[in-house]
Amino acid sequence: MRTSTEETNGFTALSAQLTGFDDACMRATGLVEVYRTVAVEQLGTDLFERLLGEQGRPTGELNDDLLGAARAVTFLWYTGSWPGPPPFVVSPASYAHGLAWKAAGLVAPATAPAGQGSWAERPTEWEVR
Repeated sequence: MRTSTEETNGFTALSAQLTGFDDACMRATGLVEVYRTVAVEQLGTDLFERLLGEQGRPTGELNDDLLGAARAVTFLWYTGSWPGPPPFVVSPASYAHGLAWKAAGLVAPATAPAGQGSWAERPTEWEVR
C-alpha cells in the first residue's frame, strides 16, 4: 500500500501525463490533494490504485474501466468538475484554476477583478485568422 505522499506524488505525475501540463503547473493550482481526494471518492480505492499503477503507459492500451477513469481525471483537471454521474463542480477555486483556461491563455470569467476604471479602456481586439 502506498503512503499518502507517494500516492499524491503518483497522482501528480499521472495528472501531468494525462493533461500535458507539467508537475509544477499541477501543484501551482493548489488543488492536487483536493483532486486526489475527489478521484479516490468517485473512482473507488481499487480503480484509483490501478490507474496509478498504469502511469507511463499509453492511454490507448488501457482497458475500458481504466480509460474511463483516466478521462474523468483529465476532465477534472481541465474543467474543475467531475463528469459524474452526477456531474458536479468541485469548488469555485477548481473552476477558476481549470486547465482549459490556461490552455486558452485566458482567465476564467468572473474570477478576477478587471481593475479600477477598466470599463473606460477599449476592449482587446481579437484577430481572426
